[in-house]
Amino acid sequence: MELSNVETAMKALEKHGGEKSAKRPRSKRELASGNEPDIALRVRSVMRAADRAGMLGEKSHRIGGRISPALVEQAKKQTGIEADSDLIEFALANIALDDDFGRVLREVNDTVSPDLKLGF
Repeated sequence: MELSNVETAMKALEKHGGEKSAKRPRSKRELASGNEPDIALRVRSVMRAADRAGMLGEKSHRIGGRISPALVEQAKKQTGIEADSDLIEFALANIALDDDFGRVLREVNDTVSPDLKLGF
């Protein structure tokens, strides 16, 4: 089984200490791409969550469409993901795992449960 670029990047991050690798010297490629450690962590976290949710199993569905090259270039630069398929997979996983935080925050609308102990 061949690993995708995202899976390869995730394994490389784990090999080099994962989240704690932020102190390692950054390569010229990382500096040029804007691939900050927190972005790499986000990509890895999203893809792990999608995998745990069973969303990354069989890859038999095909998607096609026309997209602005500037959009694709910037997304690749932001994430460090090089392959179009991996970029689309990350974008879809990001959407599929959205926790709808904004809507929930608006629903609570400045309310705090009277049972919540605030410590003062």
